[in-house]
Amino acid sequence: MAESSVPKIAIAHLAKSFGAHAVLKDVSLTVPAGGVVALIGPSGSGKSTLLRCINLLVVPDAGEVRVGADAFRFGPGTRLPGTKALARFRAGTGMVFQHFNLFPHLTALQNVMEGPVTVQRLPKAEAEARARALLDKVGLADKAEQYPSRLSGGQKQRVAIARALAMEPEVMLFDEATSALDPELVGEVLGVMRALAADGMTMVIVTHEIAFAREVADRVVFLRDGVVVEEGPARTLIDAPRHPDTRAFLAHFHRRGETVTP
Repeated sequence: MAESSVPKIAIAHLAKSFGAHAVLKDVSLTVPAGGVVALIGPSGSGKSTLLRCINLLVVPDAGEVRVGADAFRFGPGTRLPGTKALARFRAGTGMVFQHFNLFPHLTALQNVMEGPVTVQRLPKAEAEARARALLDKVGLADKAEQYPSRLSGGQKQRVAIARALAMEPEVMLFDEATSALDPELVGEVLGVMRALAADGMTMVIVTHEIAFAREVADRVVFLRDGVVVEEGPARTLIDAPRHPDTRAFLAHFHRRGETVTP
């Protein structure tokens, strides 16, 4: 539930094109503090671009982005903040990608410590204590000294989540965090994300795990061709979508029995 009436994340009239291809077209979205929003839709619908626009890994062509107290406008006559301000902002918007991008020459513990030490200038002892606590939180306390090459895909992704959390972000963004994993490893990563939601972390999740979105998200947003086609309470939208495009997209998952009501 939201702690106040002011959303933690507010996106207004966002637009982004790559060359002649308009990827996002006038997209608006809000997420309350402690809210969990799942972005669903077919490949190429703009979900990942929208997520990257939230933490400015992709710079929008027009519109506004606000996360917490940081607000940015885009379009003619606007300017991005300086490198240091941008780094600070991105540190507050934790991002977990489809591919883990761990440093192969660092242990799991060192990977989680790296950001607090190099970006936040945290003393190493304090950074290590934080990192060990987070590895324990994601169920990997016993893997602290292992290098990524010795970890499974699910374990690598859980280290990546711990690494993002180590920066103590205001929000967490997940871009298809389970899509590169073998099916038997998906559950352990979803379990960590489920626990974060239960702890009140504000989250935006791009996912094809429709049953997970139905269970964990407060709201689901269906995008197609760069626009928000439909949004609403997660169970309502997934079980009884109103728009024909949403129904057509979800029919595939319903046929496979992935969203059967318990």
